[in-house]
Amino acid sequence: MKSIAALQNLVTPWSDGLEPSEAELDAIEWEMPLILAEVDLLDAEIAVLDRTPSELDERRIRRARRKALAVRRTLTNQAAAASMPGGAA
Repeated sequence: MKSIAALQNLVTPWSDGLEPSEAELDAIEWEMPLILAEVDLLDAEIAVLDRTPSELDERRIRRARRKALAVRRTLTNQAAAASMPGGAA
């Protein structure tokens, strides 16, 4: 029987191309406010998975949804403004 360690190079060969490129890192950094807002929303939703949400829980979820939507709108507007010639939206 062959050990998986013996097949390690065949299963997951290491490549220098596994690191994210500068462009990918810039895209992640640009989207970070949205990622954090969506994490906050998930935290609020996960907190009430096994119980009935209280009024405070519902407010927290609504606030997190509004924050995520606002950040998404801001990023969309920035992307639209960047794609317009001359930067005018």
